[in-house]
Amino acid sequence: MIHPLKGIRVLDFTTLLPGPFATKYLVDMGATVTRVEAPDRPDLLKMLPPLISMGGSKVGASYAFLNANKSVLSLNLKSTAAQQQVHDMIKDVDVVIEGFRPGVMAKFNLSYETLRRINPHLIYCALTGYGQTGPLKDTAGHDINYVSLSGIAGYSGATKPELSSIQIADVAAGSLHAVIGIQAALIERTRTGQGHFVDIAMADCSTAFHAISGANQQVSGIDPTYGSEMLNGGSFYDYYETMDGRWLSVGGLEPKFVMQFCQIILRPEWAERFFDFDHQTPLKQNLMALFASQPLSYWLDLFEGKDVCVAPVLHLSEVTRHPHFIARGLVKDGQFGHPIQYDTVK
Repeated sequence: MIHPLKGIRVLDFTTLLPGPFATKYLVDMGATVTRVEAPDRPDLLKMLPPLISMGGSKVGASYAFLNANKSVLSLNLKSTAAQQQVHDMIKDVDVVIEGFRPGVMAKFNLSYETLRRINPHLIYCALTGYGQTGPLKDTAGHDINYVSLSGIAGYSGATKPELSSIQIADVAAGSLHAVIGIQAALIERTRTGQGHFVDIAMADCSTAFHAISGANQQVSGIDPTYGSEMLNGGSFYDYYETMDGRWLSVGGLEPKFVMQFCQIILRPEWAERFFDFDHQTPLKQNLMALFASQPLSYWLDLFEGKDVCVAPVLHLSEVTRHPHFIARGLVKDGQFGHPIQYDTVK
């Protein structure tokens, strides 16, 4: 792959997941990242089992995955000597990313205001839960809190708020928006030569995901509720259990997919019911009974090569062995690689 950020130097003051995931993307795209870690306050992911070998010591597998190909600098930022060391380094740094609560870096004499006086070209990204301003800026939080406050949990689920196994606010909202913001600021710097402060709040960025329901609510004035929407359990768009306890996803919303789906399952008379929103419950009950009549392998064979938007719900171990992801080069040595690919079409 190409490395569009080759030559970009990053100083990373973050821990746990959102910041390290963001800088993992920057590393994957060619940036040189140096992590600053406190000698007396280790990143908790280092201790999260299972442990594997990394740099001559045992660390958590998730820590190793997030921080591969980064260098580590141990500094006690409360000390004047450490602060001076950062000041000396910052002259040759393009990007700083930190995840402290607002004001903490200022106590270390490492605020944006201080560092930009040393390096006016610096891009400084502060990645926090609630941002640098507002009444909640100093409030503690985690992914579940940001997803709740942003309204996502207010209609994600069929009957109540449903937990996600991935961190929506931490990663999808926080980490990736940080990468977008940093890259945009770097592009702007090529035109003006000036650095920028990038304020990324995970709660803010989570609200950006209401692309459909948010627009609909603003026009109609009606809040989406659990199990009332086409995509949250209120329609046939759902997961269905098979005879052997596995699950299959059915997502063909467009008429052409529905028509072919009904032909394949030998129920052509069901097709018009897929678009009757007032009768989704009996349709789903029929689909549940149908899929429960055969094991997953039967349905996979039946839908193989068919253009109907049906896919199995895979376990992670199955994902790493899936021929599509292997062919795409996403899985190497049992690990997931960088998902953005360049020049696949010559």
